[in-house]
Amino acid sequence: MAETNNLRFMRDNFEKERYSNDNNATLSSEEQCQVEEDVAKCFKRFKNIAESYPEQPVLQKDMHVKFLMKGLESLSESYECLDASRPWLCYWILHSLDLLGVVISDDKALKIANFLGKCQSPTGGFGGGPLQEPHLAPTYAAVNALSILGKYTEEAYDVIAREKLQQYLKRMHTPDGGFKMHLGGEVDIRGAYCAASAARLTNVMTESMFDKTPEWIVSCQTYEGGFGGCPGMEAHGGYSFCGLGALILLGHEKLCDIKSLLRWTVNRQMGFEGGFQGRTNKLVDGCYSFWQGGAFPLIHMVLSMDRDVSLSAEKWLFQQEALQEYVLTCCQHPAGGLLDKPGKPRDYYHSCYCLSGLSVAQHFAAGPIGHSVVVGNQTNNELKPVHPVFNISTEAAVKATQHFNKLPVPNTDSV
Repeated sequence: MAETNNLRFMRDNFEKERYSNDNNATLSSEEQCQVEEDVAKCFKRFKNIAESYPEQPVLQKDMHVKFLMKGLESLSESYECLDASRPWLCYWILHSLDLLGVVISDDKALKIANFLGKCQSPTGGFGGGPLQEPHLAPTYAAVNALSILGKYTEEAYDVIAREKLQQYLKRMHTPDGGFKMHLGGEVDIRGAYCAASAARLTNVMTESMFDKTPEWIVSCQTYEGGFGGCPGMEAHGGYSFCGLGALILLGHEKLCDIKSLLRWTVNRQMGFEGGFQGRTNKLVDGCYSFWQGGAFPLIHMVLSMDRDVSLSAEKWLFQQEALQEYVLTCCQHPAGGLLDKPGKPRDYYHSCYCLSGLSVAQHFAAGPIGHSVVVGNQTNNELKPVHPVFNISTEAAVKATQHFNKLPVPNTDSV
């Protein structure tokens, strides 16, 4: 365990990392240069502070907890547009609080679990709110949220109707191996990941449920190395995480071109900002701190199976300190909550994925080996370790799988 204050933006040659348009300006290059200017202002402010207070930058935990707890109690009218994402809001907030080390009271945990139960369809799966049609995305979010709440009360685990969930996941499976997001809905790689994650956590996975799915996922890998949402689409950080995560959950990670994926993902980390972009020629975004950063532990695991590959025993294959600097200096709202990039509003989505990526960047764990590097004050800034496949804390993932693995896998083939 170590903390570091050797900030990149304190170095004299840091300006060399800025983007160069080779005297051929485009709209994209102008936007990139503007973002770098905004980021540079943040770095300059923290550089001035760090010269006098070397434990900077600081994760403003108290402010973030205040923002998150407010959302857990009530939301303003501005969140009306997310009425079909209420399990997501529960998950984003609960996961963020968990990483920050906040303990939820048993009564509050049960109250939230009961609300999520109202989002569960009688036919299996979870909708975006009470009485809404089931959808794989809020199903994933609800299962994750209930797995977090299960740390406080096992009644949260019991909310999940496992047999109905298994039936629902089977209905979303398509003959070619893909997954519909909902009845009559689009088929894309998110569905495969959401289904695999929910099935694995709750121990309802069967071989037939994912027939041809690994092959369908691999067909989504592009010439760049990342994964698109479906065959023929552009490589994207979120889809790439979903593709690799699903392959690992299904035990078929060796089917993809892992070295090509590594090359593409490494090149998505921005040289000046330190954060990640989601696609080639796009701007940095705090949420990709996890969607891209969280892929590295998974890639590391796959590569470690190859005896011809030599890997570090202390570091992931990206600049962990640089990502921490970006999140801590550019993505914190002064009133709490985290954001995409300087000048953008705070929200619960970016709070969740910025903190998840920050946790990945702080903690290295490969088998029995563990090593952490925390930018700034370790005692204050360190988060709980995140489980990179499920994106809930390792503690929550272990407790949930221990609980559900004691239960038999439902047999609903004849239902």
